[in-house]
Amino acid sequence: MRILLIEDEEDLGIAIKRSLLGQNYVVDWITSGQEGLYLLENPNISYNVGVFDWLLPELSGIELLRIIRQQNNSLPVLMLTAKDTMGDKIQGLDAGADDYLIKPFEMLELFARIRALLRRNQEIKPSQLIVKNLILDYQTNTIQVELKIGKNEIIPLTNKEFHLLEFFMRHPQQILTRDQLLDQLWEIGSDTISNVVAAQIRLLRKKLSQYGYGDLIETVYGLGYRLKLNK
Repeated sequence: MRILLIEDEEDLGIAIKRSLLGQNYVVDWITSGQEGLYLLENPNISYNVGVFDWLLPELSGIELLRIIRQQNNSLPVLMLTAKDTMGDKIQGLDAGADDYLIKPFEMLELFARIRALLRRNQEIKPSQLIVKNLILDYQTNTIQVELKIGKNEIIPLTNKEFHLLEFFMRHPQQILTRDQLLDQLWEIGSDTISNVVAAQIRLLRKKLSQYGYGDLIETVYGLGYRLKLNK
């Protein structure tokens, strides 16, 4: 799951991003509404939830929200702000916010509100995603392998490996290019080397091979990679 975080308070932005990464989210953290608009209008990047501060430089969070709603962008958005009057809340919700969280707040409450927005998102219908005997559980953010009926084992994956396998499981049999994988799974502005996708896939295959799924992700030479449904 990918989150767009727009927060211009550096200490708070760092803390929120670090906490969300710990919850297995991919997080793009930026500090201006104008940059947020640019990312949201980029057809190669898609987000599951937006967390917008209200008071931002260049373009405020509420102005950004109005613009994307006029563009028929249905991204679930949580407004994050110190503006706590009833009039402020009504203004935010009327502009198209799906939820409203007052600063200061507890991270656990932020996590709960994001999970609630994800459940409302029509793209996230099942609580589990199952491919072959691999089970992705969105409630626990784990990928498990069914060893036998009623007995599952969690595959110990890093945050990046989890998101990589999830992306393949959501697009079985589809060829995914290196650029698609970079756009969806690596944060904006991250320092990536040219072979980072190939290297990450090698590590994922090595772990999957311990459970008999080493050849689940195949290389389609000259095009990209594909998750095979038949071995």
